Amino acid sequence: MNMKKEFLTHEITPLTMAVLAHKDENGKVISHVLEERGDYYVDQRPSDLIDDACIYFGADLQGRQVGTNRISGYAHKLPISIDPGSGMYFLPTASPSNPSCSWIGHSHIYKLQQHKEMQTKLIFNNGLAIVLDVSYGSMLNQVNRTAQYRFVLDSRIKNLPPRNPNPYNPYNPFKSFEPFE
Repeated sequence: MNMKKEFLTHEITPLTMAVLAHKDENGKVISHVLEERGDYYVDQRPSDLIDDACIYFGADLQGRQVGTNRISGYAHKLPISIDPGSGMYFLPTASPSNPSCSWIGHSHIYKLQQHKEMQTKLIFNNGLAIVLDVSYGSMLNQVNRTAQYRFVLDSRIKNLPPRNPNPYNPYNPFKSFEPFE
């Protein structure tokens, strides 16, 4: 019998491929965390685990969702960036308020395939494959929306102008210098 490790908490890292909703033997929703080199069960709902990861990097899940909405205009099932610097972008498979919502690490997705009418086979970069109870069209839309959001946010971060706190600095390219008379 192959027993998986159980943890009370778990840290989401760039190696986290997915945080899947799973019901334990009592019917309670917990997280099945898939990592590049293993998997674990955590006694928290997936969205709570994602919220903890967001808070670790300075904002809660709701704040990340508000940011995504303002940048992208998307209103439902918003992809989020837990930490754009390390490439941790995750997409939900359902509304995050739904206990069955799972979260998928965008960087780890290799390919999607239609499995059954309302199921999608997700193949990760390391070859691991899982079947999600989400239609292929919905999953493809989520992956594409995450890619677009990621592109826009990464572009904003890379193209930030240098900060210049002195508006009278003649070398400030964002304000023309007017000498005092």
